Amino acid sequence: MCGVIGVSGVSDAARVAYLGLYALQHRGQESAGIVAVDPVGRAKLHRAMGLVSDAFTEASLKELTGDVAIGHTRYSTAGSTVLANAQPYLVNYHAGPLSLAHNGNLTNANELRDKLVRDGALFVSTVDGEVIVHLIARSKAATIDGQVRDALEQVDGAYSLVISVGRTIYAAVDSRGFRPMVIGRLGSGLVVASESCALDLMGATVVRELLPGDFVKIDDGKILDLPRLAPRRVSRCVFELVYFSRPDSTIFGESVNHVRRELGRQLARHHPAPGADVVFSVPDSSNAMALGYSEESGIKLDHGLIRNHYVGRTFINPVQALRVQKVKIKFNPVRDVINGRSVVVIDDSLVRGTTSKGLVGMIKEAGAREVHFRLASPPITGPCHYGIATPTREELIASSHSVEEIRQYLGVDTLEYLTLGEMIDGAGRRNEWCHACFSGDYPTPVQLTLGQLRHSSPPVAIPL
Repeated sequence: MCGVIGVSGVSDAARVAYLGLYALQHRGQESAGIVAVDPVGRAKLHRAMGLVSDAFTEASLKELTGDVAIGHTRYSTAGSTVLANAQPYLVNYHAGPLSLAHNGNLTNANELRDKLVRDGALFVSTVDGEVIVHLIARSKAATIDGQVRDALEQVDGAYSLVISVGRTIYAAVDSRGFRPMVIGRLGSGLVVASESCALDLMGATVVRELLPGDFVKIDDGKILDLPRLAPRRVSRCVFELVYFSRPDSTIFGESVNHVRRELGRQLARHHPAPGADVVFSVPDSSNAMALGYSEESGIKLDHGLIRNHYVGRTFINPVQALRVQKVKIKFNPVRDVINGRSVVVIDDSLVRGTTSKGLVGMIKEAGAREVHFRLASPPITGPCHYGIATPTREELIASSHSVEEIRQYLGVDTLEYLTLGEMIDGAGRRNEWCHACFSGDYPTPVQLTLGQLRHSSPPVAIPL
């Protein structure tokens, strides 16, 4: 999962992009970067490892002059965690500097990369988005619009991306619509972002959300709709609403906060915990779920766990040892809420189980009489091939253990999940959802071995 930003026709565009990346920090914490293009078409790039606040200084932002910019914040789903794999990319192109920021995973990236290498292409990273850059450069289409479209029609899988060519920005969402993207108006200029919460911080107003297959060109404060990409089965990622997106965003036409509250209500209706004294969330993504559970069940809502907000999200940390270590640093129990009580703990999902096991241990040490664990999604039994870091089935506890075995492993009195149907009811029936990680119903052929790409080393950096 990554966050992407595009800014066009706004003075000091890099600083606006910088604000947008702050709002999208939850989508990736490994690296951040911005490309800025000045009025004469010169482009400058700054990328660095770490959080947005660490990646940029006042001095680096001063160097990024211009009224066009694209930005990216990354967490790795393909390609190892090194600076060579940070985005955006910036290359010299016959029509001017070309940069690209990509969110998602291309499921045919290995096949395309192998063909390109056989044809003489030199790659500087192991990230699948670089494949698109090469496909654009090698396209025989007569126009730049056609060359970008030609590249997009050759790739499969998930992509919501922003491309700048010279001073023109292109934005596109794959025809299945896995990942969100929204366009906003800022003064006489336009901005593009992965989520609407970024528009709020940049001071922009929503123009529209890009639909599956949308392909647009942004220049001189205008949006030109280019011919839509070839239609495919729409498959919006339901996990965006369950976990990834910020609650103050609206994505896929749904309020994230509203959906999460409804998922909590679904839990209370179908998976009650009679006799419980208090309900609380595993903050922050399940806060609204716990509120919905409390509203529906009548059980008192309280703050049983306090989160240290100076520690990143444990699920998206790419190294298992760091995920385990961060649990105690990240959460602390509130003893006077928990001690002697039967507690209902609400979380959005259970992936590997290590974080939840550590949390349950903390809650018990704080004196809980009973612990009832409720999850606002079904068991995750398969890897995601579309942008979430669950590359192997072996990492997923529910792929090889029953609910009762997981309950015993966690050490809770009861453990219940939403069913697939209950989750979809909570998310809303207006969209067609991708729920492959829960159901095994993958909407694309999967040729990409994500684990191999993610842990491979980048080749020697050779300029394109």
